[in-house]
Amino acid sequence: MVHYPPKERVFTKNWNTPNGHTLDVYKQSGGYEGAKKALSMDPGAIIKEVMDANIRGRGGAGFPVGRKWSFVPKDSPKPKYLCVNADESEPGTFKDRYIMERDPHMLIEGCIICCKAVDAHSCYIYIRGEFGLALQRMEAAVAEAYKAGILGNSVLGSGFKLDVVIHKGAGAYICGEETALLESLEGKKGQPRLKPPFPAVEGLFGCPTVINNVESIAGIPPIIVKGAEWWKSLSTTKAEGGTKLVGVSGHVARPGVYEVGGGLTVRQIIYDVAGGMRDPSRPLKAVIPGGSSCPIILPSEIDVSFDFDAMRSVGSVMGTGCPTIIEEGTCIVRFLRRTLRFYAHESCGQCTPCREGGDWLYKVLDRLENGQGRETDIALLENVASKIEGHTICAFGEAIAWPTRSYVKKFMEEFKDHVRLGRCPFGPLAIAPVAMAGDVATV
Repeated sequence: MVHYPPKERVFTKNWNTPNGHTLDVYKQSGGYEGAKKALSMDPGAIIKEVMDANIRGRGGAGFPVGRKWSFVPKDSPKPKYLCVNADESEPGTFKDRYIMERDPHMLIEGCIICCKAVDAHSCYIYIRGEFGLALQRMEAAVAEAYKAGILGNSVLGSGFKLDVVIHKGAGAYICGEETALLESLEGKKGQPRLKPPFPAVEGLFGCPTVINNVESIAGIPPIIVKGAEWWKSLSTTKAEGGTKLVGVSGHVARPGVYEVGGGLTVRQIIYDVAGGMRDPSRPLKAVIPGGSSCPIILPSEIDVSFDFDAMRSVGSVMGTGCPTIIEEGTCIVRFLRRTLRFYAHESCGQCTPCREGGDWLYKVLDRLENGQGRETDIALLENVASKIEGHTICAFGEAIAWPTRSYVKKFMEEFKDHVRLGRCPFGPLAIAPVAMAGDVATV
């Protein structure tokens, strides 16, 4: 039995409807009613409603959405911008692209409301370059919105001007970092900026800018229509209101994207929502909670609410909300080597600890996995990772260090076995799980 199902489907209500990505279907389901209401509201009232709803950023950081909007200076003479971070590049994360593919107008409506709230008249949606269908659907939806008078010089006949531009990225993971995304939008090399100044004060083109991820913005229209109290009623935890999307991948029976009510535990997501382990003879070994940069957790730590606050109690983070499930028989050293190969390749090269340390860690792990490990290598992994964490401009350093330090800490004996045996104890077929976006489902 699944506990705490959402009282209402919010994000996924149109996903299985034929042509659910089109304007006609969206309007039939109440689409753009939130935008109409927001356009007649005071900007401060919109921000207050979003703050009261307690919706937090779904891109990984979990920062309150309304609070971020409130940081935009109201008296600035400069133009203001909204940038939607649709560069969903974190390994193991695959939920935002389903919003863009299956209900793109929900995102556009959220953009209208946000721009009204912060007095922005230009919005950029930065889409990961590999997202072919998402890009196609978003471009078609924007074109529909312009043709219908939903975007342009007078949004829905209100006199409020808003232009939305779709920007395709070029496949750089680092451009998912908000200030690197801004640099890329400006035509520069995608490298993070030093903060402060923060984007809310000095962002795109040196102007005040709001940056939110896709799910965060898409959740705004129903909040404006039905109110903050309704949104909070969909969750059983005080950490965050509403429903959320979880993308479950790895060694489960039913990998996929699910909409769940807030308050479920990690255990419930694995066994009730995703159908448990794919092979009952191979029990759960570990979970990466929300993208490959999160610290790993053990089976003894999964009876915890899957939310931003509770996950800290087990030394990890919820991240993007897309857990990767790992079964017994999987080589953790090989899994970490695969992860670090990705991060070593994707470093923007700006910070020495990240640029040099990531490659160094990968080489040490490669040595261990191939039976050439030294007794000093395990301590070296911890030493190098500790010198990267907290010493880089952006959180990419933590994305390298957190997995490394947590894997070594929680699976120390497995690392020692690689040195002691002079080979991988699991054999060549003990491959790590890949992020599999299976059939979309809702619970």
